Amino acid sequence: MGTDVQLVAALVIGVSFLIFLILKTKVHTFLALMIAAVVVGLIAGQYKPEVIASIQGGFGGTLGGIGIIIGFGVMLGQVFEMSGAAERMARTFLKLFGKGREEFAMALTGFIVSIPVFVDSAFIMLFSIVKAISKKSRKSILAIAVPLAGGAVITHSMIPPTPGPLGVAGAFGVDVGEFFLLSFIIAIPMAIGTTLYGATIGKKIYQLPSDDGEGWIRPSAMLPGIDLSQEEDTQALPSAFLAFLPILTTILLILINTTLGMMGLTTGFFGVLRFLGMPMIALGIGLLIAIYTLARKVGRDEILGHMESGIKSAGVIILVTGAGGALGRVLSDSGVGEHIAYQISQTPIPVILLPFVVSTIIRFAQGSGTVAMITAASITAPIVIAAGGNPLLGAFAACVGSLFFSYFNDSLFWVVNRMCGIDNVKEQMKAWSVTTTIAWAIGLVMILGLNVVM
Repeated sequence: MGTDVQLVAALVIGVSFLIFLILKTKVHTFLALMIAAVVVGLIAGQYKPEVIASIQGGFGGTLGGIGIIIGFGVMLGQVFEMSGAAERMARTFLKLFGKGREEFAMALTGFIVSIPVFVDSAFIMLFSIVKAISKKSRKSILAIAVPLAGGAVITHSMIPPTPGPLGVAGAFGVDVGEFFLLSFIIAIPMAIGTTLYGATIGKKIYQLPSDDGEGWIRPSAMLPGIDLSQEEDTQALPSAFLAFLPILTTILLILINTTLGMMGLTTGFFGVLRFLGMPMIALGIGLLIAIYTLARKVGRDEILGHMESGIKSAGVIILVTGAGGALGRVLSDSGVGEHIAYQISQTPIPVILLPFVVSTIIRFAQGSGTVAMITAASITAPIVIAAGGNPLLGAFAACVGSLFFSYFNDSLFWVVNRMCGIDNVKEQMKAWSVTTTIAWAIGLVMILGLNVVM
């Protein structure tokens, strides 16, 4: 680990250089992320072999967690689209919520699904629905996708049994049940805020799926949409049961895995259920169900062609996601995030805001919300408790801080933007960085309000 000056310089220079490469040069985002990772590691005082090891570990570790899931999810989306299942799901959602409420329908979907399902997996799995609703309703893809991703990331960051909130609750020694119930009071206003922003940014960046489903178009004016809740089926579509079966099966298996883990049931038959409920296995089972129910009348060559098309589109997403993980690992291994967090913990900031500030800085420094909230909780919990602060609010403060300004070193930043076809960096930040920052700001207001009440 380098000196204090080195660690601060590594963060400032590394992030500045990354932004310069992406905004002002012809260097691809993947290469820019890798170069920035090397620069940060060397300036922070890591030995050259350590820098390489951190990059390899971060790249492999990130893709080991979600790389296969991205591949399965994109293939599943292709099956949904070519079989008409995506359109059937879009019709079902619009019938349930009514025309004009698509944003809130998807926000609620993401909010619920992300409780048992990892946020990246939830977004990827449900994106085919987003694309179908955008195509039919003629609302921008961002107006539908941002509320879905916003609802999902808020739940992932705030509500157990996701790993981050559980770790934070343990660090502060608070009751998980109480934490779970109170988290909804903070999370729901955050989700409403991101949903309203999604509707707004969708009008400013008006992008729709092309008619062939392979690209994107940007009409000069809003196009009239189709009310799917009233429109009669114009083609033979699968039933709602078959359309939702692959997703519901995946979610149910993951939920069973999570529940059994919380109950400590891990052996015998319960062990088998937990294995089947691992996200990669569960999504693979969902994909198999889709192939043999939704695509049963489609020829082998045709279905393989559609899935291979999905794999090609996932290639860039996987590479950029892995590179973001590599940069995050270097920032973590070099000690940059931990050093800055410690320095903040020594300042006279109001005790209840200490976990929030530390989590915010670590999040910005290394990208992972889970790492940010758990690290902040580990550093600040003893201080908050010793100072007489409310440990429950301290735990929420660590969670909320982890949502700050998702950008290049966060895998979800790339997943959301790339799948929505947003390539311009400024638009990427407007679409997703601002979204998470809105959730962060609303969460802070909620914590301050609860601090007065409690």
